[in-house]
Amino acid sequence: MQATAATQPLEASSRWPDQLAAIDIGSNSFRLEIAQLKDGRYRRIDYLKETVRLGAGLDGAGMLTESAAERGLACLRRFADRLEGFASQQIRAVATQTLREARNRDAFLGRAAQVLGHPVEVISGREEARLIYAGVAMLQASNQPRLVVDIGGRSTEMILGRGRRPIRAESFQIGSVGLSLAYFEDGRFSEAAFRAAQIAAGAELEEALEPFGRDHWREALGSSGTVGAVSQVLSANGVTDGSVTPDGLRWLIEQCLRAGKADRLSLPGLKDERRAVIGGGVSILYTLATHFGIDALQPARGALRQGVIFDLADRLDAARGRFSGEPGQDIRDLSVAELQRRFRIDVAHAERVAAVADALYGTVAAEDDADQLLESRRDLGWAAALHEIGMMVSHHDHHRHSAYLLAHVDAAGFSQSQQRRLADLLLGQRGGLRKIDAQLASERFAWQTLCLRLAIIKCHARGEIDPHAIRLRREGAHALLHFRHGWAGTHPRTLFLLQQEVATWQRGPIDLRIAD
Repeated sequence: MQATAATQPLEASSRWPDQLAAIDIGSNSFRLEIAQLKDGRYRRIDYLKETVRLGAGLDGAGMLTESAAERGLACLRRFADRLEGFASQQIRAVATQTLREARNRDAFLGRAAQVLGHPVEVISGREEARLIYAGVAMLQASNQPRLVVDIGGRSTEMILGRGRRPIRAESFQIGSVGLSLAYFEDGRFSEAAFRAAQIAAGAELEEALEPFGRDHWREALGSSGTVGAVSQVLSANGVTDGSVTPDGLRWLIEQCLRAGKADRLSLPGLKDERRAVIGGGVSILYTLATHFGIDALQPARGALRQGVIFDLADRLDAARGRFSGEPGQDIRDLSVAELQRRFRIDVAHAERVAAVADALYGTVAAEDDADQLLESRRDLGWAAALHEIGMMVSHHDHHRHSAYLLAHVDAAGFSQSQQRRLADLLLGQRGGLRKIDAQLASERFAWQTLCLRLAIIKCHARGEIDPHAIRLRREGAHALLHFRHGWAGTHPRTLFLLQQEVATWQRGPIDLRIAD
């Protein structure tokens, strides 16, 4: 494997090679965290937060409005200015519930990537929960069984864990922004509105009563904005020491009712940007406290953004390890191995396909950036490792089943965006190309697809193979397929399949030919 930007020190490509950055594109706030990890210690270098209320910009059709998109992009421009001089592999940007829901999210993601100069990944609810727990567990270590709760703008995550290991993680589609818009119209507070909001929260969280019940944990922690905001108000007013308790929440609800409207609510410790969403946030917290037996919810020191940084550090260590021969732990590799086990994949065959696909792609890849090349090869390797997961459903059209499963399964470490890219590769692994016509507009995707298809054909007999018996040579949009001397004559059936593949690509973006 050649050295890449991800496997070598960052001094050559970054002004601050010992720093990592996480961008959390939330439904209420956007956050940028820059930190340094050294000798197991976490040191914050900088933290920027802006209240964007992206979640309030979803219209009735589930479309993100232009005004909300512009607010988000303006914030990301300011973040991009702060990140000038960082190498791409030092940054990870993740988006949560609002962009999970938005029907036009791809348009926003494209614009956001242009503004940032870096892609934005949409992560699943369970992946969000896993990363939240990672941040809390690293910054607030404990061996006690614990419940971690994170109330965001449009979702609430609940995680049970012990030490650094999450045991169960779930995401529920209810948050402070969504609930406030639905039940506290124009910021008006009433007993009926609080009662209705708590019933709605209880209905969404009811399925969690047993798996996250009081018997499963000894301490409860609240991560991120809503819990922190309520904790500050309760502490500043002398109601509690900062613990979020049922009595403290009842006191805060009473203050809201006395004020009557959010813009008239004036309390020590309450920030202006929190007023508009305090009704929904308090309703969820009170529902959690009373239904799950939480006597005191303590603010946690970690959150999603810190979890993203720890996860990014693990990825970089794993990438360097693959080059040095001392592999670290990239949780995506563990997820792929678990999926292979769960779907009873023929691992030996998958490894043969991956070896051939990687050898082919190594000769035709066009990425100028070494980090992008590494990630492209890793994507292709994961696709090869999982290309037969659909066999568990049916041998017939297994590529379609494989694509569906990979697009929708929970796979720790992978974003929804990355799973969709891998699913598209699996969909294109066999058959005609029309079904992936739109994706083939990407040059990288087209060459990855060709290499995967050729590797599957090369290994179709499911026996031992020479991964270098065939090779590709790229000449612009042309691909010349070469065979080792004498190989074609001893493999007539494989040659027949390769000739059919040449015919298939006559209708594709790459002109595949067998060299004379």
